[in-house]
Amino acid sequence: LAGLPYVGCGVAASAVGMDKALMKAAFAAAGLPLLPWLLVRRVDWQKNPEATYAAIEDVLYYPVFVKPANMGSSVGVGKAKDRAGLEQAIAEAARYDRRIVVEQGISAREIEISVLGNEAPEASVPGEVVPSGEWYDYNAKYIDGQSAIHIPAPIDAALAEQVRELALHAFLSIDGTGLARADFLLDKETGQLWINEVNTMPGFTPISMYAKMWAASGLSYPALLDRLIDLALERKA
Repeated sequence: LAGLPYVGCGVAASAVGMDKALMKAAFAAAGLPLLPWLLVRRVDWQKNPEATYAAIEDVLYYPVFVKPANMGSSVGVGKAKDRAGLEQAIAEAARYDRRIVVEQGISAREIEISVLGNEAPEASVPGEVVPSGEWYDYNAKYIDGQSAIHIPAPIDAALAEQVRELALHAFLSIDGTGLARADFLLDKETGQLWINEVNTMPGFTPISMYAKMWAASGLSYPALLDRLIDLALERKA
């Protein structure tokens, strides 16, 4: 409103990046590899929970991940391994949003990569997060401090290049500008790479994955800050 330049994505990309359902729709339209998922409306679940559970079980198999469409840091996210777990996970997610995303669960490695740029974005080397628990939940991210980080990720060159290409494709599919971190799931059994999400305002301290992956790519933290300011001014011009 003030007409001032700012670092990061525009309003539309930020809104899509915050809403998991809208983001998945954008990824699907762009032809990106997505795990099967369903959108559940809280009002429909409240009116007929049994029909909601049956609809999910018709399309997905256990385990599934249940997420509020609009939340971050894995708040309200649950992993359901059976019908009882699904009931509990949906009830928890419904505390945070009226729209709930239910995703197919797989055994996967967590691969992340940093994106930087406007019209011609670039991607860093990829990194890998190895959660301390069964999956990368809020506790693993912020409390126990036992999750391991590998930068660069221990993957072969061809897969690393695929991660870069898909990250840039995902970034452009939501009209991203400035910066983002793209998160992927690498199926441990099949080797298939799936896009999970694009975080349009990732953690940004010198010890955050975003900055660390750029540092491993040869871009220091001060140089990264300068580049982001230049990109903000470029977008405003």
